[in-house]
Amino acid sequence: MSRSLAIEYATEHFETGRFLELLDSAVAHPTESQESERLAALYVYLSDFIAPQVQALGFEVVIHDNPVAGRGPFMIASRVEGPGLPTLLSYGHGDVVRGYDAQWRKGLEPWKVVVEGERWYGRGTADNKGQHLINLTALEQVIRARGGQLGFNVKLLLEMGEETGSPGLRAFCAAHKAELAADVFIASDGPRLNAARPTLFLGSRGAFNFELSVELREGAHHSGNWGGLLANPGIILANAIASMVDQHGRVKVAALKPRGLPAAVKAALSDIEVGGGPDDPAVDPDWGEPGLSASEKVFGWNTLEVLAFKTGNPDAPVHAIPGTAWALCHVRFTVDSDFETFIPAVRAHLDAHGFDGVKVTQTRMEVMHATRLDPASPWVGWAMDSLRKTTAKPPALLPNLGGSLPNDVFADVLGLPTVWVPHSYPACSQHAPDEHVLAPVVKESLQIMAGMFWDLGEDGARLVRECQP
Repeated sequence: MSRSLAIEYATEHFETGRFLELLDSAVAHPTESQESERLAALYVYLSDFIAPQVQALGFEVVIHDNPVAGRGPFMIASRVEGPGLPTLLSYGHGDVVRGYDAQWRKGLEPWKVVVEGERWYGRGTADNKGQHLINLTALEQVIRARGGQLGFNVKLLLEMGEETGSPGLRAFCAAHKAELAADVFIASDGPRLNAARPTLFLGSRGAFNFELSVELREGAHHSGNWGGLLANPGIILANAIASMVDQHGRVKVAALKPRGLPAAVKAALSDIEVGGGPDDPAVDPDWGEPGLSASEKVFGWNTLEVLAFKTGNPDAPVHAIPGTAWALCHVRFTVDSDFETFIPAVRAHLDAHGFDGVKVTQTRMEVMHATRLDPASPWVGWAMDSLRKTTAKPPALLPNLGGSLPNDVFADVLGLPTVWVPHSYPACSQHAPDEHVLAPVVKESLQIMAGMFWDLGEDGARLVRECQP
């Protein structure tokens, strides 16, 4: 009974092909939460696939309807070894984006795992079926290595709507707060910094979406007859956006920037290099906030992006002055920003620059709040040490993910320290055709999580005491 034995068991599970078989079974479920006709499949994934696996490990399982009608269900699975033991809450999502079946490369398909060298292709292999199955498999191997025990209690929350913005998750967790009470949150989603470097992140940037629109008149008018006489909404909107963010991507609205870059965050990012992978796009060094490193721009600062811009008829343009223009924008923001000030700030900025005719509207999409566990938390040092011990590599510590996750529900609603250990890599093609994971990353991730869960059984009680106020 030892840590090395747990890691050996996890490695064996990979090398014998059992994990690949498990992942193939998961991928076969077409759990497209963006398609309303797949609602039954979302339930089946939990009831017929996940529930039997965790019940075999001693979990009690309850599947709940979503408080938002017509949306995917939730599962709470609990394994209690003792009332005085530390309690882990883990999370995953079994839903995926649309399969886009016809767009996959020849020989590949979304609902079957296809192996080509080190790449395992299939929808959900990276996001998120492969990731939560790695963690469940690691728990299984630690239970086996410890002779049927973990040394801590486990609660597992699985949702089936993350790819549609996690509708109902916040309300569900608030309503089931007692059932989900724990001492620490450890889960997996998103990519590592790069394929070779084990990574921790402690939260995520938020995502705030808003629309800008200019509506001057109905219909379009011939530019030969009216050009120079009629205001062009596309030009007005383009200039309005240019007043907010310059040609180098530098945000010009003070309220859309964070209050600063904390010293602990700057220190954590000092050895983080972004990009450089074989499938990564080339970084534009002069883009974004001046004076910041590439990692600080992505993980420690805010960005304002234009996601879509439409005026006239882009697919069949004619020589006419359009009557309207529209743009969808968003801000990726850190915990050092207050998103509730964004719309008033944009409105005030546009008015001050003479763009009072530009309408600003927050989209209906729910805001994903920004979160960040303090890098000085004892849980962070412990998790970093665990990764080093297992891999003999220097892990990357990201104070928060550059993208967005519903981590605010776990950090703010449930009040937990949050540690994420991603098992994918940046070029995995998640959300696109040909999604895949890398076999070496899967193997190492199984080892990492077996080591981490073993360490939690050894150190959990001490860490809980150290984190008490």
